[in-house]
Parts: sequence; structure tokens; C-alpha cells
Amino acid sequence: MSSCCGTQEKEDHCHPSSNKTDYLFWGALSIVALGYLAHLIHLPFGDSFLGGKLKNFSHHNFELMNQMWIGIILGALAVGLLQYIPQAFIQRLMQSKNRLGGLFRATLAGVLLDLCSHGILMVGMKLYEKGLTLGQTMAFLIASPWNSFSLTLILVSLIGLKWTLLFILYSALIAMLSGFIFDVLVSKGILPENPAMQTKDKTIKEAPFWTSVPKSPAKFFKEVIWFGLKDSKSIIKWLFVGVILASLLREVFTVDQFQSFFGPDALGLVITLAVATIIEVCSEGAAPIASDILVTAKAPGNAFAFLMTGVSTDYTEIMAIKEKTKSWKIALFLPLITVPQIVFIAWIMNQT
Repeated sequence: MSSCCGTQEKEDHCHPSSNKTDYLFWGALSIVALGYLAHLIHLPFGDSFLGGKLKNFSHHNFELMNQMWIGIILGALAVGLLQYIPQAFIQRLMQSKNRLGGLFRATLAGVLLDLCSHGILMVGMKLYEKGLTLGQTMAFLIASPWNSFSLTLILVSLIGLKWTLLFILYSALIAMLSGFIFDVLVSKGILPENPAMQTKDKTIKEAPFWTSVPKSPAKFFKEVIWFGLKDSKSIIKWLFVGVILASLLREVFTVDQFQSFFGPDALGLVITLAVATIIEVCSEGAAPIASDILVTAKAPGNAFAFLMTGVSTDYTEIMAIKEKTKSWKIALFLPLITVPQIVFIAWIMNQT
């Protein structure tokens, strides 16, 4: 199977392997694992101030990981399965006679794929390696995180069909427009092109891609798990960092304190944007908070902004994009392009 650079020799250059220890990964993994285990076995921390803080931190850690683990595992498995799909197949699937057609396909794929934000991030970065344009990748990521089929049903039960459909429509519009802007910036040389697009994988013409799948089910699942974990390591690393930071923030601020400030005015919208930027929650965790903002604070625009800004300004997503694209500029253009659109639509929704 061809690499993103077209040859096996260049694969090491595109994805250089290193024997150096990833201290951030192992450090974050150790903290998360110890916090989770401490809560699971009810480790006695004592009644001191520090002991109470450590107990609460382990509890928040436990809750977040219980919310995220399914998305992480499904995302890693999807990445492992994508290993068997040639680049040419992905490129042809997303190809269209015009730019908007390709962006529409990427947005639709993001809306329909049933994964939470943490799983979708890993899949999106793998699709970027498979040759999606930068605009398609961004449209896929922006449209996806809370638009999964299962979470859509949950949102309908929480906020009703009308608001759920409006949220989906507005998020898809933002995804399409943002993807278009990213592609225009690439065409003008302001942002770098996806290097995987410079090669044309011919393997799809030589044989169907399923011929590369091992005939042994045991070997197939073993390779899917191996490739999934290996290719998702750089993403999972930042998810663990996000869990640690979110656990610390949850100890400083309560959800009730956040919700009391989420009124349908300019200040409430500003606070919503700030909080959504700071807090690292998966889509399942964000949905109940967003529903409370809409129902209790009567601020539908703030609820929409909470869901969307968590994607556009999420430090996990920004760092993961930088990690995969090797470009700080691409990563920082994500909030620069999307946040003004989110603020504008949120303001309009609050006036209704």
C-alpha cells in the first residue's frame, strides 16, 4: 500500500519514526491512569485540603474517561480500518467536478458518521493523510463532532426537533463555508497544500482494496488494533492532556456556576465562548450542558455556540491538527475562520 508520499522509501520521511521516548504521552497517560484507578478502588486521600482536591480530581478524571473511552476506541478502530483503504479510493470518493461538490461530500460524511468529537478527530486526520484537501478535512471535522446519529437523537429528546435541525443546518453551513475558505487560502499559497494530494495512488486500478485484507480474522483484527493505536497515538496524547486540564478546571468551577452566566445577551455569549474554549468535554458531555443553556437560560444561540466553539477553539483539536499537518498556521486558522461565523449565527439565534 502506498504511503502519503507515494513510495515506501518516502514514507519514513512523511511519518518519521523515532526511538525517542514521548514523555508527554507517557506522562499524561500515567496521570490519567492513576487518577482513574484511584477513584475506581476508592483510594483514601485523607481529610486534608490537598487530599480533598486529589479525591475530586480523580473523580472528574474518572467521569471524563468514562464518557470518552468509547469514542477513543471506535476512532482508533476506524483509523485501523482506513489503513486498508487505498488513497486513490478515498480521493475518488470525495472527488467532484467542482470544489463545492467535494466540500458537500466531506460535510455530509461528517454529519452522518456516528462518532464523538474525540473519535472523529482521529478519523479526520487519517483522511487528511489519505488525500482529502485541507478544506474537505476541515469541513469534515467542523460538521462532525456532535452531529452523530445517536447524539442527534439525544439532542432531539433534550431540546426538541426544531432546534436540533437548526443546529445541524447551521453547523453544516459553517463547515461548508469554512472548508471553502481553507481551500481558497491554499490555492493562493497562504496555507500549505496537503502533501498527500501530490501523489496518485494507482493500487485501486490494479486490484480491489479488499484483497489486501488478511484472510485470517485473528490477524485482521490484530492489525486493525495495532495500526489504529499506532496512528492515533499523537491524537490520544492530547486527549489525555485535555482530560487532565478539564479535571483541574472542574475542580475550580462548577457547572452550575457556568450556567448562571449563560444568558442570551452579549456578555452571556462572550462567557459561553470563553468557557467552551477552556473546558474539554466530549460531545456526549457537551450536549446536556448545551440543553440546559437553551432550556434554562433561554439562550439557543449560546447553546449552539457552546457546541460549535468547543470544536473550533478546542486545544486538543488545534494541537492534533498542528501535529498532523506540521503547520501552526493551519491549526490557528481554524478558530480564526470559524469563530466569527459562530458568533454571528449565535447572535441571530438569540434574537429569535
